Amino acid sequence: MKNTPVTDKIIIRKAALSDMETLLRFEQGVIWTERPFDTTLQAEPITYYNIEEMINSSHIELLVAEFEGKSIGSGYARIENSKHYLQHPKHAYLGFMYVEPEYREIGVNKKIIEALQAWSISKNITEMRLDVYYNNSIAIQAYEKVGFQKHMIEMRMATGND
Repeated sequence: MKNTPVTDKIIIRKAALSDMETLLRFEQGVIWTERPFDTTLQAEPITYYNIEEMINSSHIELLVAEFEGKSIGSGYARIENSKHYLQHPKHAYLGFMYVEPEYREIGVNKKIIEALQAWSISKNITEMRLDVYYNNSIAIQAYEKVGFQKHMIEMRMATGND
């Protein structure tokens, strides 16, 4: 994707506690987007993240994308231990990937991921991973566009003991 005048003006910065109200709204945007893909989610209201902990943690980089002083997106990388049999002892797990609807498809997500990748490299991390619902083709295309590759499908089955 070519940079647009808007993309060139997007600033990626570390999230702060003063962003809490916006980040809580973004979290609900993530949940709203994912709800149609996951019938196992509890009824409203739910939360996914401890945002204050994420902001204050040394092993998590929570970022905010801004355009003309307005927060328009978010994402984090969290350093996790990898399975003992993998080549890399640790990896960066990406999540909380959200872009306000009116700013989608102009490269905001790409800029956030590039910044998370730079942070991961600074922590000597050699691999990034994320989860995406298998039938969320829009998200899959966006992640493939920035270099992610499909790797494994997680499967589930209810036991019928509801």
